[in-house]
Amino acid sequence: MTEVKELFSSLGVECNVLELDQVDDGARVQEVLLEITNQKTVPNIFVNKVHVGGCDQTFQAYQSGLLQKLLQEDSAYDYDLIIIGGGSGGLSCAKEAAILGKKVMVLDFVVPSPQGTSWGLGGTCVNVGCIPKKLMHQAALLGQALCDSRKFGWEYNQQVRHNWETMTKAIQNHISSLNWGYRLSLREKAVAYVNSYGEFVEHHKIKATNKKGQETYYTAAQFVIATGERPRYLGIQGDKEYCITSDDLFSLPYCPGKTLVVGASYVALECAGFLAGFGLDVTVMVRSILLRGFDQEMAEKVGSYMEQHGVKFLRKFIPVMVQQLEKGSPGKLKVLAKSTEGTETIEGVYNTVLLAIGRDSCTRKIGLEKIGVKINEKSGKIPVSDVEQTNVPYVYAVGDILEDKPELTPVAIQSGKLLARRLFGASLEKIYHTLFWPLEWTVAGRENNTCYAKIICNKFDHDRVIGFHILGPNAGEVTQGFAAAMKCGLTKQLLDDTIGIHPTCGEVFTTLEITKSSGLDITQKGC
Repeated sequence: MTEVKELFSSLGVECNVLELDQVDDGARVQEVLLEITNQKTVPNIFVNKVHVGGCDQTFQAYQSGLLQKLLQEDSAYDYDLIIIGGGSGGLSCAKEAAILGKKVMVLDFVVPSPQGTSWGLGGTCVNVGCIPKKLMHQAALLGQALCDSRKFGWEYNQQVRHNWETMTKAIQNHISSLNWGYRLSLREKAVAYVNSYGEFVEHHKIKATNKKGQETYYTAAQFVIATGERPRYLGIQGDKEYCITSDDLFSLPYCPGKTLVVGASYVALECAGFLAGFGLDVTVMVRSILLRGFDQEMAEKVGSYMEQHGVKFLRKFIPVMVQQLEKGSPGKLKVLAKSTEGTETIEGVYNTVLLAIGRDSCTRKIGLEKIGVKINEKSGKIPVSDVEQTNVPYVYAVGDILEDKPELTPVAIQSGKLLARRLFGASLEKIYHTLFWPLEWTVAGRENNTCYAKIICNKFDHDRVIGFHILGPNAGEVTQGFAAAMKCGLTKQLLDDTIGIHPTCGEVFTTLEITKSSGLDITQKGC
């Protein structure tokens, strides 16, 4: 500790020292510091509200010039916090930081896919992930329900067929409303939103480039990287020229027709499932096993069920070339594939080839190397501490780009919110309620802001939940699960710490933020 004091003294910097063994509540302070920093040792050094670490980390920061940067006054920066990426994690962090009184900017820019597809604010989940996927799944279920309805006495003679264009237009209209809702929410919280590509140019400074190529520079005391991932391509002839990914499927302006889905991930199987549900001819090409990382007994049962319902599987094959036979909407593509176990090759003709072979982190082209942020060179993911801090003390990261962390929307939402609270201090919490709009109701045009969720907490018993109310679909099923939790002593904090299952009605109880006494607006503005 003496060496650190001498270092600050040599820099002409006054430092305040709290000796934990000399204060009455030193043990409690140590507990809080451990929770905030995940550092068990002392000294625990903060510079202008940024946690640097212990002695070694402080001297490393001094030798790299980072310490000198941190010692600049906060007022020297344009913003308290700049977040690169406007997806679930980034928006959650931005809004929470703004609620806590900080000056915040969000930079979000979608680089068009090789097929030219781009989208608005909200990230993968809202635009090309969970939301459109579940809506298309719902569309397929409605088709199945029509078939089942005859067994329940429904009689109809008209030939039933699915209209792809009608469905995609309705889904895209709903997504556009969510995009606007997110922009409005940022505006209401005085968060600056800039539709530009963010890239670090030096410590505490980024370059923002808009779609016209115009460049603007911004500085901030702290940064959060929340850039997410994009679909991976095969690296074979014709893949980027003729194949599509989940980036393109949900806004595809024409029915994909006979489709080859390449991959065995949950994305591949979900897409294959709903496409088959629309009556399309669907084949899934699998390199090895289905749903790697999942219980294989369950994975094989999923595959068997899909086969029974018309999805064909080509196992132990990988594509080696895609050729265009005819242009059109859709056109015709020839796929040459080879066996993974021998020399056998096969050919097939399809209207659409959908690649779902994995995703890559968007971390390699945002200037991280210029400020020394380390990434996993193989995966592109960013190693962070238990409090989402990178090896550069003022830079944090949330979401799918984190190494060895779950790639789930609710995890990113929760992580972003909790990160902001750790950085800038949490607010007092009491009793909560909200209106919500079930996803299944959106495209169907059913009423918004009629479903309601409310919990009643005992403030004098650690905010223990003593009342639980839900007005909405499947209310009995939702309540039954939470009833067991209440019997076990459910508290508001435990609800906050729970990762929601997305997108469902029940997850609304894991993100309740507005107290009834506050009088704040509780209408639904997003997913």
